[in-house]
Amino acid sequence: MPAHAIPSPALLSRRSLLKAGAAAGGGLLLSFALPASSRTAAAAGKTWPLNAWLRIDTDGTVTMAVPAAEMGQGIDTSLPMLVCEELEADWRQMRYEFAPANPVYANPLFGMQATGGSTAIRAFSEPLRKVGATAREMLRTAASERWKVALSECRADKGFIVHSKTGRKVGYGELAAAAAKVPPPATVTLKPPGEWKILGRPTKRLDTALKTRGAAEFGIDITAKTVPGLLVGAVMASPVYGGTLKNVDDAPALAIKGVKQVVRLPDAVVVLADTYWTARTGLLALKPEWDEGANAGLNDEGLFADLRKALDGPAAVAKKEGEPDGAISGAARKIEALYEVPYLAHATMEPMNATASVTAGGLEVWAPTQAQGLIQAFVGKALGFPPEQVKVHTTFLGGGFGRKFELDFIFQAAFASKAAGAPVKLIWSREEDMRHDFYRPAAACRMTAGLDNAGMPVGVTAKVASPSIFSRVFPQFVKDGVDPMGVEGLVETPYAFGTHRVEYVLKNQGIPVGFWRSVGNSFTAFFQECFVDELAAAAKQDPVAFRLSLLKNKPRFAAVLKQAADLGGWSIPVPAGRARGVALHESFGSIVAEVVEISMVNATDVKVHQVACVVDCGLAINPSTVEAQMESAIVYGLSAAAYGKISLANGRAQQGNFPDYPVVRMAQMPVIKVRIVDSKEAHGGVGEPGTPPIAPALVNALAKLTGRRLRSLPLSNHHFNLV
Repeated sequence: MPAHAIPSPALLSRRSLLKAGAAAGGGLLLSFALPASSRTAAAAGKTWPLNAWLRIDTDGTVTMAVPAAEMGQGIDTSLPMLVCEELEADWRQMRYEFAPANPVYANPLFGMQATGGSTAIRAFSEPLRKVGATAREMLRTAASERWKVALSECRADKGFIVHSKTGRKVGYGELAAAAAKVPPPATVTLKPPGEWKILGRPTKRLDTALKTRGAAEFGIDITAKTVPGLLVGAVMASPVYGGTLKNVDDAPALAIKGVKQVVRLPDAVVVLADTYWTARTGLLALKPEWDEGANAGLNDEGLFADLRKALDGPAAVAKKEGEPDGAISGAARKIEALYEVPYLAHATMEPMNATASVTAGGLEVWAPTQAQGLIQAFVGKALGFPPEQVKVHTTFLGGGFGRKFELDFIFQAAFASKAAGAPVKLIWSREEDMRHDFYRPAAACRMTAGLDNAGMPVGVTAKVASPSIFSRVFPQFVKDGVDPMGVEGLVETPYAFGTHRVEYVLKNQGIPVGFWRSVGNSFTAFFQECFVDELAAAAKQDPVAFRLSLLKNKPRFAAVLKQAADLGGWSIPVPAGRARGVALHESFGSIVAEVVEISMVNATDVKVHQVACVVDCGLAINPSTVEAQMESAIVYGLSAAAYGKISLANGRAQQGNFPDYPVVRMAQMPVIKVRIVDSKEAHGGVGEPGTPPIAPALVNALAKLTGRRLRSLPLSNHHFNLV
């Protein structure tokens, strides 16, 4: 979920509340309240308890509460690194726990507890560094009082306070009880990057051992050992979006041994049993009757015709610089192109699942969720519970990509539990997951440009027609008919186009849409970067040189592009039968350029040999994580570019599992080279920005190699296949 779409409370200030207390066992417990949390509490007329962010036990172990969801992006390592750096702790003694649901843990950029928009580091960097620095100063004070020496003579070093004059030292664990009684300092000084010891250095993940030995608990791993009396549920929703359940005969399911109950929901039926297999067997025995509603006639041909038609009608203006229509009409040459992209599923490796227990005392949830705060606010409210009566245990997520920001599977588990009077673990099948997603919106875009006699643009326009995510989730952010998700990346283009206009047509089509890795950037980068390549070809200029001529006032972008060209060997002649394509895009505060090198094995089979990726994400916290996330984003985007599509017939998604919604396999994987720019800029996101450039870079390479300019995705629609 993009950060710029959410209200932005200030980060922790020097005057923010800091408190310390004794932890169980005599250690140091450090807490702070974020301004957003304080305002939330005040608005509700309640006083929220301060939650511990940092615990130092008497054995020297340092444990911090991780407020964000860990879905593979590595924040359960990167966030503790922030604390460790300022605390001067021994990394070998750092531990973490996932924070409970509480407004205290609200993401400062969102104003609520949620994970998305590649914001974890951007949101929590300063607050968590201040927590570490505050604890460090309290430990130094405790040591100076113990030794009766000046505070200036005490320094922190790898889990010890050292007396500089005598060399005496005492461990944090031994000092923890005394430090808990020290008043927190009013202000702390944070270390400049030049003094960092762990931040900015490749660091092994803290969760690797858990995952490699199978001890990491994902949502789907919850058992009766954790939640006694647990029933397991399988679900079937209306096959048509917006449809409702008319009737279902329970008898065929209840006749199966182990099936306990059939639960009716407004748009779905749930079978509860002692095991998932039993529940699934019972579910498949049912023949629900559905009221398919108004969307039963939806099909691909009509949906895309609808978007194309919308481009010929009125539109809302998202950006306007100068008078591009006049500039284009008077240009030496006019270029126009129509681009299209399909709906896309998230295809997380772990399908939707949640465990819920509804009792008279409240709701308790164990789930792989990106939206703990929303569960408290909305699911609790639907069941009649205030937020303080809703407990959320966040597990590891087997992929999120924005899908697990949604609440549908949480609602289903909670209402099934209420109906059963017992805890319920609800698991979606892969087919249910694929066919009942909140999809990346389909979109159509008409790009138009005028070139002068030198081949340079004098005006560019972009007109996008697409369903709106925000009109469902946060309608208050749709302003004057513009959903900012539909035009992000186009409005903020770094290119000097002369004159420029971006328009948007909000065209909801009855299909649920939601946040997908990089959101609107996933298609706006395809539109713009393919079109810029077309302009370069029309101007008979090299694609990299042409872009650089448009980036003369954007040195940071130009530097990233130059480094990508260098890493990808752009100036080196390609071997016979190969070609390279390039794309550049900024999203979530980070700039990424990618160079793709391909060849054709035959008329239809494409071999992607290499992807060179350069990222400027500002100050990089853990380069290992940055590199891994660029690789992950490239694979995700490459899969979508090559194969990804959800097609509709009679209101039903036609894809249901990986055989008909393929992803790139190991044998098809290119070599990926990642270079991180040594940047002093503010932190940018890294979970999503690697995805947008891969599709246009691939299509641009294909155009150069084959002479065919593809203006729609996926490649499989054009009979191309990755090998």
